[in-house]
Amino acid sequence: MKIEQMVYKKRVINIPDHKNIFLFGVRGSGKTAMLKRLYPSALYIDLLDESLYQSYLSDVALFYQEIKAFRDDALVIVDEIQRMPQLLNEVHRLIESSNRRFILTGSSARKIKAKGVNLLGGRAGIKYLYPFIPEELEDDFKLDQALQYGLLPIIFSSYDRTDKLKDYVLTYLKEEIKAEALVRNLPNFVRFLEVAGLYHGKVVNMSAIAREVNIDRRSVSEFFSILEDTMLGFFLPAYSSKLKLRQQKSSKFYFIDPGIARTVKKNFGSVSVEEKEFLFEGLVAQILRAHGDYYNLYDGIYYWSSLETKQTEVDFILKKGQNLIAIELMAKTQISSQDYNKGLKVIGKLPNVKKRILVYMGKTIRKTDAGIDIWPFDFFCKNLKENFESSVVY
Repeated sequence: MKIEQMVYKKRVINIPDHKNIFLFGVRGSGKTAMLKRLYPSALYIDLLDESLYQSYLSDVALFYQEIKAFRDDALVIVDEIQRMPQLLNEVHRLIESSNRRFILTGSSARKIKAKGVNLLGGRAGIKYLYPFIPEELEDDFKLDQALQYGLLPIIFSSYDRTDKLKDYVLTYLKEEIKAEALVRNLPNFVRFLEVAGLYHGKVVNMSAIAREVNIDRRSVSEFFSILEDTMLGFFLPAYSSKLKLRQQKSSKFYFIDPGIARTVKKNFGSVSVEEKEFLFEGLVAQILRAHGDYYNLYDGIYYWSSLETKQTEVDFILKKGQNLIAIELMAKTQISSQDYNKGLKVIGKLPNVKKRILVYMGKTIRKTDAGIDIWPFDFFCKNLKENFESSVVY
């Protein structure tokens, strides 16, 4: 199978046929390729086309006229809508006056929020497209390659993934950050990115990052907001349990993809032992986010950590209503009874924890006397949806 064919495998995301949709996803997540394949007869408007963009800037009425000339029941796809949020007024008018349906894609919600746009007055749903998940790649998924290069379709389809990752970060800085004027001081943001890479999978210390980058704490907070708004990274909040322990309250930060997390801190080549734990954790975090959105499996994802006892933490808490599933990861192929996580044992004291899972890189499925399930990573990915639904009482 050619690589060019692999990137067009089915995506798990469901796009409703009867709704107007905002489809957000980090640059290179495959939004355009997927939509063109799903809707070949749609009217496609690409705002990355500079000549078209400039023509709309000079006369926004051209956008309205072009769509009006197309059939009244057409599907219209507008790519990278964040470049011209003012077009949403015209989209709203066209929705009100015709049977046209719109899919509006974007790699950043920052400008839309800054303009105070109300996302078409609630007349459009919001969907997110993530990097590939193992379910979409099937046998083409390789864990070691995913940790080294990540799973962004634009990188996955490249013959030289390292060079493509370097180009990707440079393009992000040039087109998302500089061209859209998201920061005033680009060199500061570049230094921040490298330091932020060191915090992938860790609790963020804004003050420490500010000192290291030599900027103020407010700028650090703003830079993290930019990473969130451009969907390059996300925060995982701490779960506050009723256990009688002092618990961590600060959020953890993850880049959306292991390849990006390595590239921003200029780590290339094979994954080191020191990197593997956090890259594995970040990959699973992203898989959980995608499953949660695509299948509406849970209400929220958290982590839990005690401030009193070292190594007493749970990497992920999945919450549905009042019910919880606790997940801990180990970047090992072999584990022993001494490896069984303290955090999973402690969190098991909560009455609403329905399942405790230890995910590792080995091959054997086991269950401990304490009721902790030990799952290989591939089994975890293949059975996440079914096991979550069967474990949680709705």
